[in-house]
Amino acid sequence: MGNIFDELRAALHAVWMRRWIALAVAWAVCLGGWLVVSQMPNKYESHARIFVQLRQILPTDGLQAQNDAQKDIDRVRQTLTSAVNLEKVVRGTDLAKTVQTDRDVADRIAALQGMIKLTAQQDNLFEITVTAGSGRLAKQVAQKLIDIFVEDNLSGTRDETNQSLAFLDQQIDSRQKALQDAEQKKSDFEARYLGSLPGTGSLNDRMSAARTQLSQVETDLAAAQSGVNTLNAQMAGTSASSPGGGGVAGPARARLAALQGQIADGRARGWTDNHPDMVALRSQLAQATAAARNEPLSAGGGGSNPLYLSLQAMRADKVTQVASLTQRRDAINADLAKLQAAMTDNPAAAAEQASIDRDYQVLKDQYDKLLADREQVRLRSSAQSATDGAKFNVVDPPTQPRAPTAPNRPMLLTAVLIAGLGAGAAAAFAFGKLKTTFSTASRLEKSSGMPVIGSIGEVLTSAQIAMRRKKLTLFAGGTLALGAAWLGLIGVEMLQRGMGA
Repeated sequence: MGNIFDELRAALHAVWMRRWIALAVAWAVCLGGWLVVSQMPNKYESHARIFVQLRQILPTDGLQAQNDAQKDIDRVRQTLTSAVNLEKVVRGTDLAKTVQTDRDVADRIAALQGMIKLTAQQDNLFEITVTAGSGRLAKQVAQKLIDIFVEDNLSGTRDETNQSLAFLDQQIDSRQKALQDAEQKKSDFEARYLGSLPGTGSLNDRMSAARTQLSQVETDLAAAQSGVNTLNAQMAGTSASSPGGGGVAGPARARLAALQGQIADGRARGWTDNHPDMVALRSQLAQATAAARNEPLSAGGGGSNPLYLSLQAMRADKVTQVASLTQRRDAINADLAKLQAAMTDNPAAAAEQASIDRDYQVLKDQYDKLLADREQVRLRSSAQSATDGAKFNVVDPPTQPRAPTAPNRPMLLTAVLIAGLGAGAAAAFAFGKLKTTFSTASRLEKSSGMPVIGSIGEVLTSAQIAMRRKKLTLFAGGTLALGAAWLGLIGVEMLQRGMGA
């Protein structure tokens, strides 16, 4: 700790002994630094915020709406900072006074690109920041940007819509010609290879449709055959004629027989007792049974049994249905055999047809999609002609900056003062190191390696003391003058900012 204290005291002594050098260096550094700071140009910032409210006129899906919103946001960015708009800004503000040639305009446009900053604070809220050499110019540029954006954005949107319609019309014409060629190619192929084959469509489609029809026919045929078997069993247990001597049945008994025949027909069709029609028939059967029980038989001989006749008629219908379904099944099997033979005998034709159908379907899907897109764009264009597709609000108008945002001169002036004082102290210390002197007896003893018996203090006369006091007063005055210069510069800066405000 003692060594550190001695070193510090020696350094302070060296600086103090050469204090005039330190003061001169401090003044030189401060004057040079303050001159540089004073030459720095002021920068003023004007801020404005605009809100772009997108109004969805036509219904679109979520992804389409999101893409449209993103396109509108990108359009905001491009519109504000495009070269065409920046040229309008140059010619519509005080910058027009500084341009004479096209080269000057290009230089001002390049400078504006670095002066304008656009920040998207939210999806539809944008902040415009313009940095210029004067507050008036910064506000002019920001206001001109907003005016140009509001004026040109809607017309730009409509121009883009017209270009989209023209492009879609061109693509539709091209796809239509390709689709017609594909249709002609498909028709020629079907006429050459598929004209004599049953069904429509490709070979695979025809075979698939035939198999589906065959499956349905076989199901219906099995149900019809089951109905015939059921009716045969019922007819075997039913008498063909009414018993002799019993008389002829009246209307109530005839209705009862008819209801029994309908119930038998329903069971032949596979209806269960819970079927709505079966429930209704059973209810009517109960009523008819009660009526027939109370109806007397009329005199007469034996006759045909109505129930048997009804079963016989239903059986005839079922037999006819079975025969028709059997014929239909045989015809479908014959068609399947022809189609299978065509695929087996000429597999290249089947592959060619699959390729033709695939190309045709792709072209047709593209054509239909282009038609739908054109119609949607046309509707959007009509809606935009009737009302604006977007609404623009100036949330915060461009501000008028009163004080420069850069540079921060008070901080820079203070930094220069500190740097000057540090440079002066460093210069005085460096000069002290160039001369071999010893400020204390211990340093002399350590450097020489010999013991120091003692030291003699300096004895000054009254004239020397007066001279030193005079020099000390001058040094203090020079130091205070440096501080006063710093305070004066700070005061001037504050005064200028107050006058600007």
